[in-house]
Amino acid sequence: MKGKFITVEGIEGVGKTTNIEFIHQQLQAAGRDVVLTREPGGTPLGEAVRGLLLDPEYTGMDSTCELQLMFAARAEHLAKIVWPALEKGQWVLCDRFTDATYAYQGGGRGIDTGVIARLEDLVQGDFRPDLTLLLDVQVEVGLARAGKRGALDRFEQEKVEFFERVRSAYRDMAERHPERYRVIDAGQPLEAVQQQLAAVLSCM
Repeated sequence: MKGKFITVEGIEGVGKTTNIEFIHQQLQAAGRDVVLTREPGGTPLGEAVRGLLLDPEYTGMDSTCELQLMFAARAEHLAKIVWPALEKGQWVLCDRFTDATYAYQGGGRGIDTGVIARLEDLVQGDFRPDLTLLLDVQVEVGLARAGKRGALDRFEQEKVEFFERVRSAYRDMAERHPERYRVIDAGQPLEAVQQQLAAVLSCM
């Protein structure tokens, strides 16, 4: 594939929306043709699945059902958006990807990571991001920020302990995959966060 695939990860309240737009602008300024997308979502089918996954009406959804819905949306997303864009030489900037599944369904829900890995291989083969930017902040800070945005979705309503496990899973992955992970201290003021991001992007 000719393009580059960049993913942005992190728990609730790390500033993904604001910083993804900054990353998008930085890449465009560097002359990259960028496709901006998200998971779950990115396609009509994926956005419909996203609605199910985030709707508080489905609180208590079986964790295995949740896992399979994530990968169903991902298969469609890869086939219809990500892989075609990369083949055309575009760069794809994605708000969350499979690492989020390891963090939320693995770390948060406690699903065996071996099960997740088998689905990953089925849906993706050996395809992985070229760069993963982990926006990292203490759970209490992130949840306080998220709480200011309005009504909480099904995941945002989880307990603090759930997000502690999610954050720990993310940090473990960053340690295991230093070749593609860059950890950004998202607890700093926005200008400092974006300086960190710009420094990483300047090396691409």
